Amino acid sequence: MDDQSLLRYSRQIMLEQVDIDGQERLLAGHALVIGAGGLGSPVALYLVAAGLGRLTLADADAVELSNLQRQIAHATADIGRNKAESAREAALALNPGCVVQAIDDHLEGEALARAAAEADVVLDCTDRFSSRYAINAACRAAGVPLVSGAAIRFSGQLAVFDPRDPDAPCYACLYPPGVEGDEELRCAENGVIAPLVGVIGSFQALEALKLVSGAGTPHRGLSTFDGLTGQWRNFGVPRDPACPVCAGR
Repeated sequence: MDDQSLLRYSRQIMLEQVDIDGQERLLAGHALVIGAGGLGSPVALYLVAAGLGRLTLADADAVELSNLQRQIAHATADIGRNKAESAREAALALNPGCVVQAIDDHLEGEALARAAAEADVVLDCTDRFSSRYAINAACRAAGVPLVSGAAIRFSGQLAVFDPRDPDAPCYACLYPPGVEGDEELRCAENGVIAPLVGVIGSFQALEALKLVSGAGTPHRGLSTFDGLTGQWRNFGVPRDPACPVCAGR
């Protein structure tokens, strides 16, 4: 690191859990963020602010006026632009020293598998079960940690799935395919309070930074947040021996 980098990241380097070595790992790290909306916005901005050296943002959608209430990587002038491109520009404005790639398409199939395999951590900031199942399977196959977040109305949740831990569950253990719940509900149909996505997205970014830097202990289980009461709850999530994704792996 040069003097400017030492100054930029000095408040993190001061932390004994991070120090120079942890910051160097962040600068050499690569995160794949799928979804550049409500969750992906704070994720992208905090990751580059903290000095994650390489960031890949994937989103096929365009910025709409109704997004601006909560998707803080985008501005009024970005309406009509691709979200990944808009978020890339915002991230580089915050920290031009990071490498930020935008993928303006839905990642799926081989493209998703390749992108996951190239990353040190994947952050799922999407809002559909189909996308989450596909991302989970790609991360499991690549052996890459997955940080999953969700936010709707006043409720949010976070879970980390790390296939490097032989006892760790995967997303399909928590939500078996074919079992639907409130998480499938989308903001467009059900609404969401603006700062909630910031709370959960920041939590996702924190876990990704811990995983890459080696600081602390990765999150375990499922954490849920009730924005109306301000209460957090944590639930253990066992690995499902009959899981169609991770059983036998």
